[in-house]
Amino acid sequence: MIDSAIFGEALNDNWPTWLVTITLVVAAIIDGYKLKVPNWITFPMIVSGWVISTISFGWPGLGWSLVGTAVGLALLLPLYAVGGMGAGDVKLLAGVGAWVGGTITLYAFCVSAIIGGVIAVAMVLYRHAWHKHYAQFWTIWTEMVTIRDPEKLSAIAAQRKSSMLLLPYGIPIAIGTIAYFAYSGMF
Repeated sequence: MIDSAIFGEALNDNWPTWLVTITLVVAAIIDGYKLKVPNWITFPMIVSGWVISTISFGWPGLGWSLVGTAVGLALLLPLYAVGGMGAGDVKLLAGVGAWVGGTITLYAFCVSAIIGGVIAVAMVLYRHAWHKHYAQFWTIWTEMVTIRDPEKLSAIAAQRKSSMLLLPYGIPIAIGTIAYFAYSGMF
């Protein structure tokens, strides 16, 4: 049985973590249904992270929050640039960074990447399409190594999109970030 006083104190002390968690769950559900994380979630998440950090810690807090936002963007922007991910997923991780800073965002991303890989493999195996996606992976890898122009890679990815198995990456971001929060005792 959960002691309500202890739970209330933990909720009061860790409300930013809970707010980010709820936002991630909502974003993951929407991404699962629509294959898109909407701007009405990501932009307020980013801006509110900056505002709360500034109110709570002054200019150093804003700097910490901006660094977190930059880390979130930097981790996923290359994949977006070559057409491997949607902009909403990138902005979602930037929003996480705005609230929790660069270091936690980096660790949450690492857990999210592992979870995303596991989900992707499970999706491929479930659809019995291992050979198709294995070949597609090597085609994409070869294109990235030889072409190296993000605009050309993005155009090729857009042409290929209808034949690809799409992973709503907001789901791994949510699971990985929340798992990292739990592991690190942030609740």
